[in-house]
Amino acid sequence: MRRGLVVSLLFVAACGSAPVEPAPSPLGRSFPAVVGTSLSGDTVRLPQDFAGKPVLLLVGFVQNAQFDLDRWLFGLLQAGTPVAVREVPTIEGLVPGMFAGMIDEGMRGGIPSEDWGSVVTVYDDAEPIADLLGRAPTSNGRIVLLDAQGVVVWFHDRGYSAGKLKELDDFVRAMK
Repeated sequence: MRRGLVVSLLFVAACGSAPVEPAPSPLGRSFPAVVGTSLSGDTVRLPQDFAGKPVLLLVGFVQNAQFDLDRWLFGLLQAGTPVAVREVPTIEGLVPGMFAGMIDEGMRGGIPSEDWGSVVTVYDDAEPIADLLGRAPTSNGRIVLLDAQGVVVWFHDRGYSAGKLKELDDFVRAMK
C-alpha cells in the first residue's frame, strides 16, 4: 500500500508544471521561437514559419480550453478574417511529453484529417509560451495575433467575445 502511494506521489510530482502566475501583457513582445508538430506530422517552427506575414495563434493550455477555441474558430470563419490561423495546444511537463504521441492521436480522433495541418502541438517548448502568456488556471484560450516580425500586436485571454472578435477582425484587416 505504501509503495503505491509513493509511486502515485512521484507521478503527480512529475506531472506538475511551473507555479501558476499571471504574466504581464504580451503586447509588443516577440513570440518565443518554439518548435511543435502539426497533427499531420509536419514540424512547425513558430513564429519563423510565418515570417513576413501575420499569424493568429489560438493557444490552449488545458483540454477544457477547446470549447473556447472552437468558438473563436467558428467566429473567425464566419467573419472571413484574412489571416493564417493555427491552433496551438501547449502542454508543459515531463509526463505529457512522454505521452505526446498518444495525446496527439486522441486529438486526431476528434478532428477531420483535412484540418490536422492547422493544429500544432507544443510539448518540449511549452515553457517559453507559458512564460509569455501566463499560467493562470483558466479554460479560456489565449488569442495571440503576431505581426510579420513575430511580435504580439493583439491579445485576448478572457474567453470568446463577439465584440472582441469584431475588434480582432478589424485589426487584421487594417494590417493589410
